[in-house]
Parts: sequence; C-alpha cells; structure tokens
Amino acid sequence: MLSFEDKVAGVFYGTAYGDALGATIEKLTAQEIEERYGYVTDIRNRWYKESWPASERNHRMRGNGIITDDTLMTMALMDVYIELARHVDAYDMGSEFVKQVVYTKRYIPEFGREATIQERLFYPEQYIFMRHVLANCEPREGGIGNMINCGAAMYIAPIGIVNAGNPKAAYNEAILFAQGHQASYGLEAAAVLAACVAKAFEEEVTIEEIVEVALNLAKDGTKAAISAIVAKARGLQDQRDNRSLVIAEFQRIMKEFSPMEDDVHRKVEKLGQPSNHYTPSRLFSIEELPMALGYLVLHQGEFKKAVQDGVNSGRDTDSIGVMVGVIAGAMHGKRIISENDCQLLGDANKIAFDQYVTDFSQVAKQIIQEDIEQNKQQEKLLR
Repeated sequence: MLSFEDKVAGVFYGTAYGDALGATIEKLTAQEIEERYGYVTDIRNRWYKESWPASERNHRMRGNGIITDDTLMTMALMDVYIELARHVDAYDMGSEFVKQVVYTKRYIPEFGREATIQERLFYPEQYIFMRHVLANCEPREGGIGNMINCGAAMYIAPIGIVNAGNPKAAYNEAILFAQGHQASYGLEAAAVLAACVAKAFEEEVTIEEIVEVALNLAKDGTKAAISAIVAKARGLQDQRDNRSLVIAEFQRIMKEFSPMEDDVHRKVEKLGQPSNHYTPSRLFSIEELPMALGYLVLHQGEFKKAVQDGVNSGRDTDSIGVMVGVIAGAMHGKRIISENDCQLLGDANKIAFDQYVTDFSQVAKQIIQEDIEQNKQQEKLLR
C-alpha cells in the first residue's frame, strides 16, 4: 500500500516529468514531431527552438528536464496551501496566489535566473494580475472575460490532493478557487481534473473508476468530450500501438469540441476574423484533459506509455503530459518516475522536490483531518 506522501510525490514528480517531456515539442503538430524527433520518450531532449536567436525564443531555454509554467504555477498553489493551511477560494486567488505569482521571486528554469512567475506567463495566466491587481475585481468574477484555455487545469492538482478521497469536494473547491482565473469550459476542466486527482488517491483505484467520477461530475461540452474520447480509446485497445491512427481518431473527435485544431499560432492574418477559438461555450471543451484521460484509458492507467503517446500527439504537449502525470502519479506514486529522472528534474530546475512533498503533505493531511473532525460534528446533529 502506498503512503499518502508517496502519492503526493507521484503527483508532483508526475507534473514536472510530463511538463518537461512535452516542453521541447510544445505547439508542434504530431506530424512535425515525427519529422523532427521520430518519437519523444525522454526528458533529456533538445528543444526545437534551441538554435533560434534568443529574442525569437523570448530568451528562454528548454530541454534536458527543464519545466515550464505548468509546474511553477502548481508550486505556487502548493505554497498558498502551506502558508494558509486551509481550503481556498477566489479571494485567496486574488490575494495569496497573486503574491506567489506576481510578487515572489523564485528560480525560473527557462530563464536560468530568479524572477517572478508573472514574467514567464502566457497571456491568459497574466490575466490574474490584470483582474485582481489592476482592475481590483470582485474575486469571484476574476475569470470573466479571459481567454478560455487549460491554464487553470494545468496547476489545479494540489486541490485534488487536499481533498483526497472526496472528488466532489475537490470539484467544488476547484470551482471556488479557479473562478478567479478562468470561466466556462476552462473552469470546468480544472474542477474535473481536481476531482480525478482526488479519486486517484484511493487505494487500488482503476482508471475506469476515475473516468466514471469525471463523467459523473463533468458538465456540458467537457462531459461530452471526455465521454467520446474515452469511448474511442476503449474501442482502440487492440490498435493502441498504431499511434497515427489513435492520434487521428482522437483529434477528429476533439474537432467538435475544440475547432482550432493545429492552428495554435497567433498570426496577424487572424486579426478581425471571427472564430470560436478560446471563447466561452457550453458546447466546447479544452483538448488537454480529454486527451489525457483517453491515453490513460488506452493504456489502462500505465503512465509511461500514456504520457509518451499524449505528448507526441502534438499541440499543447506539456499540459497534456502534466494531466497524464498528475492522475497517474496519484494512482501509482513516485515509482512512475525513475530515480535518474527525479534527480535530473531536481538539478535542472533547482527544486527541492522531496522537501516540497514533505511540507505540502503535512499541510494536506492537516486539512483533511480537520475535514474529518468537522464531519464527525455533523454526524452528531443526526442523532
């Protein structure tokens, strides 16, 4: 039986591993990945932009285990919990989380120096600063008007941990917190992923049981997308090694829920052209979560095959890797990552992973224990 701390370690290392594995090929199509790399299987990989002028890669460096904002934002949320030692909501997004993201310097591996996470963030994550600091919004309305993407889902796993074994509570807390950042199906995906992580902490849980929780809680397009992708994954079990077929089938399904397809770059030709890309909708879904669940179902919960196939499917490769990693990490613990890879992730990113795991595990246990005591008090009311 895995310990609680081992599962926390699995989530944290799974986040970083999936992030680092996908980071070097992010925004490439599946065909471009195959042409340039063949098939990416190792975090000791070279970024396709490495030879570009520094200005053209925004003075960043990736490869050989370097993580991105997915892991950095996850750490920021862990730090909020360590600081507050309680459950969180949108008001904590607008204060404590902003402190961690905007005003706290830490080592940013892509820059090779200390900076704030804010300096590294993509536009929809910078929206947190604009809404809560500059616009002084009502915290619960912070996500309104943002570009709808996977930005909240990519760092939401700690909420699943502090609600381990209680997926509905994880879903609810993720909604309460992430509504300060995201809206529509971006918010929904964050809540569903938090619930999946909470369920994955149960002993001997299966990926099918995790999917069942996701489908029971998910709403609208998110539910439909997960259902369709998972059903297709089950039907492709005997063809799982035919990666091109799986990618084509998964992406064909996702086109209904995320019509952007491979057109992920912001080009001047798009200006003024109407589209549904990144706009609120009850019919749409982010791509990353259904794809992650689909690959986990395809490989029956086995981490390495699921994460490798996931990132090699292209587009938002690092976030797909992260979402596979947090679910599989909660299921299987730290053992999903080799000791050599754990060492590389720590060294490359100057992160004391094990200390982080210990500190966060203690706080998460405290929060869960307080919930248990609260439930005992509620039980007395029924006598």
